[in-house]
Order: sequence, then C-alpha cells, then structure tokens
Amino acid sequence: MPLPPSVHQLERDLRGVFGARLESLVAYGLDVHGAARTMALVTSVTEQDLRGCAAHVKAWHAASLATPLIVPKNEFERSLDAFPLEFAAIIASHVVVVGGRPFDRATVKSTDLRRACEVAARSHLLHLREGFVETGGNSHALAVLIVDSAAPLSALVTIVARLEGRGQIDPEAAGRHAEHVLGVPGGNIAGVVALTRVHEIPAAEAERIFPPYLAAIERLVEYIDRWHD
Repeated sequence: MPLPPSVHQLERDLRGVFGARLESLVAYGLDVHGAARTMALVTSVTEQDLRGCAAHVKAWHAASLATPLIVPKNEFERSLDAFPLEFAAIIASHVVVVGGRPFDRATVKSTDLRRACEVAARSHLLHLREGFVETGGNSHALAVLIVDSAAPLSALVTIVARLEGRGQIDPEAAGRHAEHVLGVPGGNIAGVVALTRVHEIPAAEAERIFPPYLAAIERLVEYIDRWHD
C-alpha cells in the first residue's frame, strides 16, 4: 500500500524540528482510508522539540495522521522488554519513510512476548466483562463495546499467530487460526476482528455476537496460560 502524501509532509515537519537528529521515520498501521501511524527515532528529544511538534499536531490530525511516537533510539532499544507487543508489531510490519534499516538489531524476546500476550488476553477478557456490565443492558452500548474491542483483539491474535510460527499473517487469518487451535466455531474471533473495517453494528447483531465472543476469549486466555505449563 503506497504511503499517503501526508506521511511525507510529516517527515518534512519532523526534519524541521529535529534536523539531523531525526535518524529514521517508519509508518505502520496503514489502512485503506489512508490513515497511518508513525514512529520517529531520534538522537535526542528536548522540551523545545516537543513544543515544535505540538505546533504541527492539528495539521497532522486533519490529515488522518495520529500523533507520531517520538522515541530516542537508545531508549527504544531499552524498551523492547517493556512494550514487547507494541514494538514487535511495528518491527514486523512497517514501511521506512526515511533513514536506514532502524530495526536490524532490535530483537523482542519470545518470553517477553508470551508474558505480554497473557497480560493482554486477560485484560481483554476483564474489559469485555466490565464493559458488558457498564452497558446496563443497553444493546446499542454493547455494539459500541464490541466494535471498539476489535482493534486490540486484532493485535492480540496476530501476535499469538506469529509466536506460533505463522510468520507474516493478516489479522483475519490470525483470527481464523485462533478459532482453529481453540476449537471454537468460525467467526467468533475472526468475525470480530473484521469489525476493524466498520464504525458500527446493529444492536441486534451485538446481542448475537457477544456471548460466543466472550466464550472464545475465555478459551483464548486458558490456551495462552498453558504456554507456561
């Protein structure tokens, strides 16, 4: 997928703030609507740099760009164990906008990934249960809960599939892989992952989806927990 012009404008803006201290800029999370997330690896970052970036943020958002992650290179390398899921996803699927090959020496340990997967899965389950209670039985609120949960579920099942040797795999295929290994009916996970492409679902659909979706995530937590046995 080609980079939207806004990403190149972002590079010029960051170059104006950091100059030669901008070591590389990568884009990730590209979607069919031209939205993108970015990470800038820099030599150093000061309060003045942050102020310079803040002056551009409205224009970035107007161009469907999330605020870039701005990370000193040495800090990134020391944070791989703290944010293994997030950084592993960026390392696995990114496009270099400017700079060399920024992640050639970056390695996320599988033990860190497995531990983070369990935390993410258990957090997802707790969020679904708590969110359901907070809907107060309102089906429209339940629909919002389910759609909002699609993106973190997508990231979770993709990492699970990668840890199990599936390599580069799209999120919906990762969802189907999870359904297969968990022995749950097709669509209970992949169907929710597919909701990353929509903004809302009917209330009646939410009532149908939620019970098997919740049961599938309970199975996923149990499955990941057995990794440590």
